[in-house]
Amino acid sequence: MLSYFARRLMVMIPTLLVISLAVFVIIQLPPGDYLETHIAELAAQGETVDSARIAFLREQYGLDRPIIEQYWLWLFDMLRGDLGYSFEFELPVSDVIGERFWFTAVLAFATTLFTYVVSFPIGIYSAVRQYSVGDYAATFFGYFGLAMPNFLFALLLLYYANVWFGLSIGGLMDPQYIDAPWSLGKTLSIINHLWIPMIVIGTAGTAAMIRRLRANMLDELQKQYVVTARAKGLSPVKAILKYPLRMSLNHAIADIGMILPAMISGSALVAVVMDLPTNGPLLLRSLQSQDMYLAGAFLMFEATLVVIGVFISDVLLAMLDPRIRLGGGATK
Repeated sequence: MLSYFARRLMVMIPTLLVISLAVFVIIQLPPGDYLETHIAELAAQGETVDSARIAFLREQYGLDRPIIEQYWLWLFDMLRGDLGYSFEFELPVSDVIGERFWFTAVLAFATTLFTYVVSFPIGIYSAVRQYSVGDYAATFFGYFGLAMPNFLFALLLLYYANVWFGLSIGGLMDPQYIDAPWSLGKTLSIINHLWIPMIVIGTAGTAAMIRRLRANMLDELQKQYVVTARAKGLSPVKAILKYPLRMSLNHAIADIGMILPAMISGSALVAVVMDLPTNGPLLLRSLQSQDMYLAGAFLMFEATLVVIGVFISDVLLAMLDPRIRLGGGATK
């Protein structure tokens, strides 16, 4: 098992290198760069351009060098913890991201926890009580969650919370805590505001997982070993949880590699609608303004989440399911 872990870790290194090259190519695809766009905007407004500062920034960040050399400079700077300079905000990228990174991580963790905590009991009940009222209700919830766009769900909640209760549920904290230092009041305010975006963002993932878990459980419950266990008098709870549920978890665990980045990227529009101080709106803004280092940092962050999530799911699958052969071939 340890050798398998080591091999999977070693595969992550070239994977991240290839991803970094793809990210750099993507942020370089639009013609020109932020400085050229900025110069054109200033000229259109009739303002003067500080050519000395523009030349200094080009030289300092290697924008006057060949593309391949720019890539290596960007890559080695990231490995040293230097994410680059945000031209739009005129600050280091790490300072621009600031608290947004932690807000995004907390929201993603809470949404993931919500997805698994809600979907597992409903999926199991829906499979065990097939075609019952609860099963039909879970099916309706699943179709609703899959069909309803997250941003539209957010708009509906914002509207009806204001109309029915006179509440403003936008943002991730009360206005007086936005620029305030961390305190117990600020933490409690974030917790009070967290549950609404958590439900909005997690609804689609929860609905999809309920449907998959229900289908896998129904398949396992029809197999001969479950019928035999019940015939021998095994308790219903143990007959469901010990083997059928365990065999049905493979797809749920395999989804870990995609849930976190999908929630972060999929929550961008929700964050714009609900005015959340997360990475999504800033990523959209950096792509629109061609702020290459800021956009590259966000894209690499999501790519790293995918790679780490896939590694975690592979390890958990190897530990959970003995049918998985770690060495690539079956040994008897």
